Amino acid sequence: MTVPWYHWKGDDLVLAIHLQPGSAQDTLAGIHGERLKIKITAAPVDGKANDHLIRYLAKLFDVPCSRVDLLAGRGSRSKRVRIRRPGKLPDEIKSAAS
Repeated sequence: MTVPWYHWKGDDLVLAIHLQPGSAQDTLAGIHGERLKIKITAAPVDGKANDHLIRYLAKLFDVPCSRVDLLAGRGSRSKRVRIRRPGKLPDEIKSAAS
């Protein structure tokens, strides 16, 4: 099965994300078009949402923040992120791979 919002590049996981900043809580919120929708509490001001997203993904995938790279979309809600050698996969990612 092909999942349009993520793919593996060697040991690294690349995610296509639709980010919704200013939410009441941080959460994986399903699929938005061909992207994984992520809601975060940070406001989209001065890069705070991007920094918060990186910390949130690092926690979800059990890696240090230094292993989460924002590849595209710094000023957009549509982002592409690489997680280098994820320590774990959240259940939402595991179920999409099945």
